[in-house]
Amino acid sequence: MRVSTMGRYALRAMVDVALEQEQGPVLRKDIVARQSMSGDYLAHLFGKLRQAGLITSVMGPGGGYMLGRAADKISAGDILRAVNEVLEPVFCVDADPEVVCTRTDFCVTHLLWQRLGHHIMDLLESVTLADLCQQSTRLAESEPRRAGCVEEATDDLKIPRSGQFGDCALVDGAGI
Repeated sequence: MRVSTMGRYALRAMVDVALEQEQGPVLRKDIVARQSMSGDYLAHLFGKLRQAGLITSVMGPGGGYMLGRAADKISAGDILRAVNEVLEPVFCVDADPEVVCTRTDFCVTHLLWQRLGHHIMDLLESVTLADLCQQSTRLAESEPRRAGCVEEATDDLKIPRSGQFGDCALVDGAGI
């Protein structure tokens, strides 16, 4: 499984909205500036996130985007599924009934891939948007670091070491 740009950007944008919405609806242009992503791409993502009920838009003056439900009720898995991210490690364990593997009944590694898929899903379902925001706040409070570079992991989330994720953006100094 490899999370696409769409999945990564969706997570970053949702964390941004969650962190900024206390001041009111968050403008798309502000998210674009903070996250260094295309406005058109973000609009496309927000269309999918809105369809899933994860984000709402407020029209008119003072409008923008807000979370569709509380940050602690939105999982990383919810966000990735909303943008049609494939979360299975290999095609043969895909939940799509149209995906058929003729080797499933005698494949020695099928159970391994299936178990890996369950672990991935368990992790993505256990990490909420609130958890990611909390981690972002911790990172912002620590000494400034290059985005995505953390020397040690916290109890809540395992953060990648330097060089693993080079496209992280900073929100008030926190890598997301």
